[in-house]
Amino acid sequence: MPQLLLLTCLFITVTPAAPMALDPCSAYISLNEPWRNTDHQFEESQGPPLCDNHVDGEWYRFTSMAGDAMPTFCIPENSCGTHAPVWLNGSHPLEDEGIVQRQACASFRGNCCLWNTTVEVKACPRGYYVYRLTKPSVCFHVYCGHFYDICDEDCHGSCVGAGECTCAPGTMLGPDRQTCFDVNECEQNNGGCSEICVNLKNSFRCECRVGRVLRSDGRTCEDIEGCHNNNGGCSHSCLVSERGYQCECPRGLVLSEDNHTCQVPVSCKSSTVEVSIPRDLVGGLELFLTNTSCRGVSNGTHVNIVFSLKTCGTVVNVVNDKIVASNLVTGLPKQTPGSSGDIIIRTSKLLIPVTCEFPRLYTISEGYVPNLRNAPLEIMGRSHGIFPFTLEIFKDNEFEEPYREALPTLKLRDSLYFGIEPLVHVNGLESLVESCFATPTSKIDEILKYYLIQDGCVSDDSVKQYTSRDHLAKHFQVPVFKFVGKDHKEVFLHCQVLVCGMLEERSRCAQGCHRRVRREAEGGSTANMQSQMLTGGPITIDWED
Repeated sequence: MPQLLLLTCLFITVTPAAPMALDPCSAYISLNEPWRNTDHQFEESQGPPLCDNHVDGEWYRFTSMAGDAMPTFCIPENSCGTHAPVWLNGSHPLEDEGIVQRQACASFRGNCCLWNTTVEVKACPRGYYVYRLTKPSVCFHVYCGHFYDICDEDCHGSCVGAGECTCAPGTMLGPDRQTCFDVNECEQNNGGCSEICVNLKNSFRCECRVGRVLRSDGRTCEDIEGCHNNNGGCSHSCLVSERGYQCECPRGLVLSEDNHTCQVPVSCKSSTVEVSIPRDLVGGLELFLTNTSCRGVSNGTHVNIVFSLKTCGTVVNVVNDKIVASNLVTGLPKQTPGSSGDIIIRTSKLLIPVTCEFPRLYTISEGYVPNLRNAPLEIMGRSHGIFPFTLEIFKDNEFEEPYREALPTLKLRDSLYFGIEPLVHVNGLESLVESCFATPTSKIDEILKYYLIQDGCVSDDSVKQYTSRDHLAKHFQVPVFKFVGKDHKEVFLHCQVLVCGMLEERSRCAQGCHRRVRREAEGGSTANMQSQMLTGGPITIDWED
């Protein structure tokens, strides 16, 4: 009789361990280009200035001819193979400090920190540094490397014992115990400066704001008394008046908010940015933006450049309580005389940074009229503010066709479809509808109000939110309603919208519904953010059956 063999199988479930984060000291990208070094001066004959627009949030290490590490002192413009070299505005950390955050500054037009961003730095056990570098907001920016002083063992007086090095004043010994890195004196008590402290190689200096001058002590500032002292701080003309002095600009330029610097007029609109540069300033130069396919057009008196927030290399960032769009107008000599008659040039290059700022917080209002007698419902005209948002009333839940000319007929318990729509679809931004409430009048401070959305949360269970492919658009459905009382024949909707960067994991938008939110976003209070009031009306109603 055949024997039966009983097999017992034991199944073991193995749960894969979570992937371990790589140590940036062993997982980095080398930056070894010789032109990155602070000794490399940019010259027009070498070609166009370089730009680090490919750098985007990875960990990097400076090696080979690029240098030992990032310089921690102000680098003059036209260094490191570009116009605006980027340096580290802060000391390098010690190994036991781990990953730290530091400010990185770009030098341009005599300003050591005209632009800035935040980077991360770590000291590695084998005596070098790695950096997590962000993508520059505009070109032409390049992260610089620097060759630091090396203390050899047979250094004749610079060593304390065998192989122990000491560094000169203004420097400190690096993690490899041989390299002397610059000390940022500005980190301690602002270097003793009353206003601006600029770190230099093995030293520092104090500076003053526009319209102010440094006193003889080299640390404190005072007001400039008149045009005889540093041209009154004016970038162009300084005129003496009965009240003192004032700055004036050449024809075609306007005085900036500091009342001392002349700048090119820039018009920031919701869909376009318009730059108008006087022809006298341009001469025989050809103007173009970061994306060189976008070029200026002359109308005889000015050269105009028009672009949108999503074209021509425009970079859009969220900075505190503002949405900042930036680009750079560059002017280079034309290869051949143009039809405009420009046959000479007076400057070899023109660089004009262009920046538009928009508030992050918006209040948008729209109105409708519900009724019990099948009366037609007239929607007021669409309204929009300085940044591209509108509140639309749609015909159905596809949210593709808003009411424009033909007016809908709605009754109580019909569905009302509305949405927050961006007029310009900008990548990298998202929105949060913080609140939506209804009032019987167009007044946003009306005492009688009914909340549909509050603190990013749906307050009325009948409100339904739809998903949208555009992170800036928000779509909702709610049954039509009216306020109690025969005199209340109108309903107005008011929505408060906040804009955030999509990659900001701790932003208010990323938090979503937060009923007891303290109204803090990225360290700032939303209550202090600028808002644009959008109110429409009046609405007319036909009560005939």
